[in-house]
Amino acid sequence: MTASVGVIGSGTWGTALAVLLGTKGHQVTVWSAIEKEVESLSKERRHPNLPGVKIPEGIRITGDLKAAMEDKDLLVMAVPSIFVRPTAAKMKACLKPGQVIVNVAKGIEESTLMTLTQVIEDELPGADVAVLSGPSHAEEVSRGLPTTCVAGAKTKKTAELIQDIFMDQVFRVYTSPDVQGIELGGSLKNVIALAAGIADGLGYGDNTKAALITRGIAEITRLGIAMGGKAQTFGGLTGIGDLIVTCASMHSRNRRAGILIGQGKTMEQAMDEVHMVVEGVHSAKAALALARRYQQSMPIVEEVNQVLFSGKSPRAAVNDLMLRDKRREASELLWG
Repeated sequence: MTASVGVIGSGTWGTALAVLLGTKGHQVTVWSAIEKEVESLSKERRHPNLPGVKIPEGIRITGDLKAAMEDKDLLVMAVPSIFVRPTAAKMKACLKPGQVIVNVAKGIEESTLMTLTQVIEDELPGADVAVLSGPSHAEEVSRGLPTTCVAGAKTKKTAELIQDIFMDQVFRVYTSPDVQGIELGGSLKNVIALAAGIADGLGYGDNTKAALITRGIAEITRLGIAMGGKAQTFGGLTGIGDLIVTCASMHSRNRRAGILIGQGKTMEQAMDEVHMVVEGVHSAKAALALARRYQQSMPIVEEVNQVLFSGKSPRAAVNDLMLRDKRREASELLWG
């Protein structure tokens, strides 16, 4: 099918998805709130953080939100997590009843502890809000490298619409009804990726990273299930899959920021050096607050918060993780 799609946000992820959709032959309009960015992208047809990637001429780039939203089969919410609520509020005046909006940002709103789909629904109660997530760096999607994601929606019809619009030979899309689990996996993995980066910055090895990934998904799964997510989701693409890629890749801004912190930079210095929004920093406090609300043990998340916001040394944080009280790996497994 050929669809008319509005991409709300012109960062690397929004641009990468616009390129993917435009290459497929969809009619794509990209909105940016920054006038200079509209001018630059329209003229140069390149995003500064996606080197070597050409934006197809057929993709329209605009600063007019109404033009980006009007008569669209699908809207893609691709702004950083901290801008989701104010952007959704601006969209209210142009929204048609039942408009399908697929959120592709990853995060938890610190002030309300809402997932981003919940934030969009809060601001736009007439919309049909879904999520698209998975192990999917913008740098690779924009270059047409094989990638797999999951579309989560309240109805099968909406999930399959998103699947039909996005899926092709380089971008495979599965469907799922577990919107909550998908959102939580995508948000919480950024906090664990900061920990993995910190370990890299300290000079630790593959053993350490494997431990952080494995125990990290255990923490995410415990909290996710307590909040209504499904265990299968956390064992899939938007759980362990997204966690692996974010902890292992230098495309990951969360891992890169963590490396700088492990090397001795402050959180503020690391964020400045990465030059892009580091979602894990914004999600860390929310993750810890949710762990306490739902009475779930999340020691890695706890230590990341101590390092980011309380001045604890990264090396001391790792030591405290290693020297925690002895326990079984899986409390459900019992001796006969």
